[in-house]
Amino acid sequence: MLGEKKQLVVAKDLYTDPTFPASDTSIFFDYCTPLAQFRGEISWLRPKDICSSPRLFSNNLQDVQVKQGILGDCWFLCACVALQKSKYLLNKVIPPGQPSWTDESYQGCFTCRVWQFGHWVEVTIDDRLPCLGGKLCFSQCQTEDLFWLPLLEKAYAKVHGSYEQLWAGQVADALVDLTGGIAERWTLKGPGKNVEKEKTGMVLEKAVFRRLMNLKEQCVISCSILNSRQGTSELGEFHAFIVIDTLNLSEVSSKEIFLLRIRNPWGRRCWKGPWCEGGQGWNQLDPAVASELLSQIQEGEFWVDEEEFFREFDEITVSFPVNEEGQLQSLYTEKVLYHSQNLFGSWVRGQSAGGCRNNSSFPTNPKFWLRVCESSEVCIALLQKHRKYSTDWAGRIQNPTRLAEENPSLTEGIQGKNYQAVGLHVWKVEKKRFNLPKTLSAPPVVGTVCHSYDREVHVCCDLSPGFYLVVPSTFLKDAVGNFLLRVFSTGRISLSELKPLPTDAAPCEELPPGEWETVQLHGCWKSGLNAGGSRNFPSFHTNPCFPLSIPAGPGKSSVKVTLRQHCLDSRCCPIGFHIFQVPNSSWKPQTTSFVHLEPLVSCVPHCYSQEVSRLCRLPAGSYVIIPSTYLPNTEGNFTVVIATKIDRKRIHSQETLGQVLQEVGYTSRTIKIRWSRKSPSLYLTLPVLLLSTLPWALSGTKQMVGSKERFFWKLLDHTINRRKGL
Repeated sequence: MLGEKKQLVVAKDLYTDPTFPASDTSIFFDYCTPLAQFRGEISWLRPKDICSSPRLFSNNLQDVQVKQGILGDCWFLCACVALQKSKYLLNKVIPPGQPSWTDESYQGCFTCRVWQFGHWVEVTIDDRLPCLGGKLCFSQCQTEDLFWLPLLEKAYAKVHGSYEQLWAGQVADALVDLTGGIAERWTLKGPGKNVEKEKTGMVLEKAVFRRLMNLKEQCVISCSILNSRQGTSELGEFHAFIVIDTLNLSEVSSKEIFLLRIRNPWGRRCWKGPWCEGGQGWNQLDPAVASELLSQIQEGEFWVDEEEFFREFDEITVSFPVNEEGQLQSLYTEKVLYHSQNLFGSWVRGQSAGGCRNNSSFPTNPKFWLRVCESSEVCIALLQKHRKYSTDWAGRIQNPTRLAEENPSLTEGIQGKNYQAVGLHVWKVEKKRFNLPKTLSAPPVVGTVCHSYDREVHVCCDLSPGFYLVVPSTFLKDAVGNFLLRVFSTGRISLSELKPLPTDAAPCEELPPGEWETVQLHGCWKSGLNAGGSRNFPSFHTNPCFPLSIPAGPGKSSVKVTLRQHCLDSRCCPIGFHIFQVPNSSWKPQTTSFVHLEPLVSCVPHCYSQEVSRLCRLPAGSYVIIPSTYLPNTEGNFTVVIATKIDRKRIHSQETLGQVLQEVGYTSRTIKIRWSRKSPSLYLTLPVLLLSTLPWALSGTKQMVGSKERFFWKLLDHTINRRKGL
């Protein structure tokens, strides 16, 4: 008795997470998934209450299978396999040295890291886990005394706000969150009639597919089903799998046979294709070889050949390998991308949310300089942040339960997957001073196929040394959002933002409607050197001189010149400027140069103002702008802003919009059982996934029901046992 009291005291001292409590608020968000039927039935137990000798890891982590429970997060579980392939990633996500349940320092808490919007975020949780019937009801390891997976799943649910918010998602997103790298997604089916609109990603060619399969030991290869077909009748739709192994059996067969071993996170047999146990495909092989291959598969695994794979599966997602130094390797050449640069940015309505290239406002989008110092393989990625609801700096939803109560309209897409359609384009420029509208009118060096609703889009290419202009954009104009631009390269690079026109150097009046190219030129007046004063003084010719060239065109060009001095209002000196037409661009002012020249445009008299400007129309030719103070030897700094109207046709572009992403997580298939012995009809509608993975939970619950219900559960158990024998 005393021993029991002591144990209770120790239990009270164990850590309990106040920000992610052991209650339904941590399980559910808006009760919109099949998980809602377990409301009020889920209990929370610590690993020591679930089994006698809990462990975090096994001696060989690679041999441990992940197993999906009643939560539709197969997309996350597929990504967890990345930790089993890389010791670096495992230690990054689950820091070593955490107390074991047998240690005296055991506090009942667990710490891991998740990569979120450019940062590795440390997440601390208590080790209370959701259970039904005394057993884990969400993810678990096939070896039931291992707990790294359910604890990591809980930490990931905390980042997202609740377990229910993990129901359905993209494998690529989870791979990025657990590796800090990049994931590539291909479709295995060719586009339909409407090629541009139906193209959501690259169509994977078989030659590329074979090469990717060689990387199976270095990275995660996941495949997904989005539409149900014959071989997948037991799987349904929207489910993700893991490619475990590949075999080329050409040497032991009369024809080329390429087999893939696939694992289902549900952890049960589920395939009825020609290479299932007893299938006709094995007749093509020697019985000894067939027996050996069948003996290799574990529960939940199955073989398919290449043709069947391309026919039955819809998508494949592959993560970029991460070496033991934490550097990415190219999926295309396997070269190490040693160099990386990151910059944050925003699309702001009315300022920098210019939309796609179909809009004349495209040049207002955020722009970045990428300098490639040597010939390199480069990968440029655009990651957008959640929108439509409040998040913190790491992208985590702030108090989602309260948010839903205050504004139910935000519950649509609240799971952190409500993204803009975004794209990315790259142009090469000869030098930093260039004509922006002309550059953006030309085809880019590389760009995304279309604007897509992915959380992250990227382009990979080989770039020669030089300067490149990188422009991330949304499909729609004035679509606001925040983003992270990441660049990975085999060679040296630098990344910087092309800053917009500073507010203190902006013209005092807005430019007339139209498209304008703006150039800023900085200068100063120095006493005894170039502070020549106005044209009233013979030293005028010593003033700074700025060239202006108007290209040939159908008529005169509209030009607005602004002179702004950098000083406080109380210390302004009178300023003005003149524009002279000169014989050619190589002409230079001499002592008597302006004696016989009259200015074509003058901004006089000199004014005590921070800024003076003139809007004029000039024919094609060469000009110089002479800014001046009224009196000689008056010192000061200034900026000349030259805005030239671009009279040309709008950008002709065929930017396309990708389809809304189909997420993977579960398939809701139902069974109906009718009770007809003098009682009302009784129906049960459950996802088949729940029936096939939760017999222990059902057996732990059926003791609580009456005689008719016991008959029902007996019939249900019989159905489950038949399904498990498939």
